[in-house]
Amino acid sequence: MNKDQQKVVQYLSEAHAHEQSLTRVLQSQIAMTPRCSYRTVLETHLDETRGHADRIERRLQALGQNGNAITAVVGVVQSVVGQAVAIGKTPLDLVRGSGGEEKVLKNAKDACASEALEIATYTAIERLAEQVGDAETAKLAASIRTDEERMLQRVLKEIPKLTTAVVRADVSGKSSYDVRTTGAADAVREAGNAARETTRKAVDTAKRTSRQARKVPGVAQAEGQIKGAVASEEDLPIARYDELTAEEITSKLTGLSQIDLAKVDSYERKNQDRTTILSRVTSLRGDEPWPGYDELTAAEVSAALSEGDDELAQKVRSYERAHKNRVSVMKATERELANA
Repeated sequence: MNKDQQKVVQYLSEAHAHEQSLTRVLQSQIAMTPRCSYRTVLETHLDETRGHADRIERRLQALGQNGNAITAVVGVVQSVVGQAVAIGKTPLDLVRGSGGEEKVLKNAKDACASEALEIATYTAIERLAEQVGDAETAKLAASIRTDEERMLQRVLKEIPKLTTAVVRADVSGKSSYDVRTTGAADAVREAGNAARETTRKAVDTAKRTSRQARKVPGVAQAEGQIKGAVASEEDLPIARYDELTAEEITSKLTGLSQIDLAKVDSYERKNQDRTTILSRVTSLRGDEPWPGYDELTAAEVSAALSEGDDELAQKVRSYERAHKNRVSVMKATERELANA
C-alpha cells in the first residue's frame, strides 16, 4: 500500500469510527424523543448512518485495510475512541436541560454540530481521493456528504418547532413531553406485549422468547433512566423517597422492576447522589430473562417456564433470587430443572 492509499485509508477509518459512534448517539436520542416529526428524522438518519458505516467498511476492505497491520490498528483505535465518546455522552443526553422538551432541543442542536462535522469530513475525503486519483472513494464520499447535508437541513427545519415546545413548557407551563411516547417506552411496550402474547398462546419453546429478548437488550433500563431524569419525588416507586434514609431506601429496592431501578438511579444521581443507594441499585440492575418479564404475574411466568428449558429456568431462578423472590416462581424453576 503506497502513501497515497494509506492516507485515504486513514481518513476513511476515522470516518468509519465516527459513523459507529454516531449510531450509538442516535439510538440514545431516539430513546428519549417522543413520537413526532423530529424523531422520524432521527430514525431515518439512524438507518442511513448504519448504511454509511457498512459502505465505508466495504471500501476499506477493497483498499486492503485488512491486509495492512498499521492501518488496521488505526481503524481499531479510531473505532474505540469513537465508541468511548458516544458511551460517555449518552448519560449526559438523559439528564441535560430543565425538562423533556429542552433536552430534545439541546440534542437537536448537537445533531446540527455533528452533521456539520461530518460534512467537513466527507468534503475532505472527497478532495483527498480526487487528488490521489481514487475515483471510487471520491464518489463514495460525495454520496455520503449529500446525505449529511440533507440531514442537516432536516434538523434545522425542526429547531423552531422544538424551541416553541420549550417555550410552552418552561414559560407557559404547558408541557407536551410524554415519556410514555418515547422510543424507549415504545420498545418496552412492544417487548412487553410480545412477551404477554407469547405467554397467552403457550409458545412451543421459551428459547424463542430468549432470542427475542436479545434483540432489545436494556430497553427497560433505558426507559427508567429517562423517566428518572425528569421525575419528581411523587413519580418514584418508593413513597416519601426524599424523607427516607439511605438504609431505608436500599431495603426497598429488591422488589423493584428494571424500569423502576433505573428511574431511582437517575433521580438519585440528579439529587443527593448517595453512594450506598447507587451501589445497591447497580448490583440489582441487569437484563430481564425476557422483555416484559417484570410486568408479568407469577402465574404468567410459571406458564412460560412450563414451555421452556433448563437454561431459561436457571435465568429466571437467578433473577428472582436477586429481585422479587416469589415463592411460586421459585418452585416452578425448581420443578423445571428437576424434570430437565
